[in-house]
Amino acid sequence: MSEFIKGSVVALVTPMLEDGDLDLDSYRQLIEFHIKNKTNGIVAVGTTGESPTVNFEEHLSLIDIAVKQSNKRIPIIAGTGANSTTEAIELTKEACKLGVTASLQVVPYYNKPSQDGLYQHFRKVAEAVDTPIILYNVPGRTVADLANNTVIKLAEIPNIIGIKDATGDILRGQHLVKNLPEDFLVYSGDDPTAVALMLLGGAGNISVTANVLPKTMSKLCKLALNSKSYEAGKLNMQLLHIHQTLFLEANPIPVKWLMANMRLIPKGIRLPLTPPSESTQEQLKKLVEKINFFEGG
Repeated sequence: MSEFIKGSVVALVTPMLEDGDLDLDSYRQLIEFHIKNKTNGIVAVGTTGESPTVNFEEHLSLIDIAVKQSNKRIPIIAGTGANSTTEAIELTKEACKLGVTASLQVVPYYNKPSQDGLYQHFRKVAEAVDTPIILYNVPGRTVADLANNTVIKLAEIPNIIGIKDATGDILRGQHLVKNLPEDFLVYSGDDPTAVALMLLGGAGNISVTANVLPKTMSKLCKLALNSKSYEAGKLNMQLLHIHQTLFLEANPIPVKWLMANMRLIPKGIRLPLTPPSESTQEQLKKLVEKINFFEGG
C-alpha cells in the first residue's frame, strides 16, 4: 500500500444552501475544482464535510455523487465512522458498494471506549469489508484517544492501511512512522505541522486548507514528500497564518464562510454550527488576497 494515496488530500466541505439543504451542483463543481488543481485525493463527508449533521441517506448520496463525479480521476475516501460500531459497519458496507477507494474511520466519540474497545471496534469494521480502512485519531474532538500501541496492533489487520493523525504532536507522529510497517500510511490531519510529519516519513496531509489552496497545498506536499525541506519549510511558514486563521473557530465554520466569500459555495451551514463572529469574518476577509496570490488568481 506504500503507493496508495500520497500528497494533498482535501477534507472536502459539504456545500449547503442558506436553508441548510445540500447544494449538490456546487458539490460536483468542487470535485472538478480539485481535479483541475491537482489535489491527490478527496475525503467526502468527514468532519469538515459536516458528517454529524447529515442523515444516513444524505451521507450515502454525497459519497455516491463523489464517486460518480470523480469517475476514477481522483481517489475518494469516504468518512464512514461512527460512535456505534453497528452503525459504522452499516455505513461502511454501503459506501464500499458505491466504489469508494477507502474508508476513513474516526475514533468513536462521546462514549469514551477503552483501548481494547477501540481495537475491537476498528477490527469489527475492517473485517466487515474488503475496502482499505484509514484510522482517524482526533482526540480534540472525540475525547477518546487512540494510543500509538493500539494503532500498531491494528496495523496487523490486512485492510487497515493507514491513519490520519490529527493530534498535531510531531513526536507522537514520528513514533508511529518509526514503529509501523514501512507500507503503513501515516497522514497528518493538522495543517500547521503536516510538513514536519511528511519530512519524517508521513504519507501526506488530509487538509482543511486545501479547500481554498488546492494547488498550493499540492505543491507543498510534493516538496515535503521529495525531502525538499528548505523549500517546504519556507512555503509552510508563508501559509501558517492561513492555517491558523481557518481554525479561529470550530472547523468547518471559518473555511465554509471563506469559501462562500470567495464564491466557491453558498453560505449554508447546519445547526448547531453557526456563521463565524464578526471579528473572525474580518480576519478571514484578509486572507483572500494572499490566497489569490498563491493560487495565481
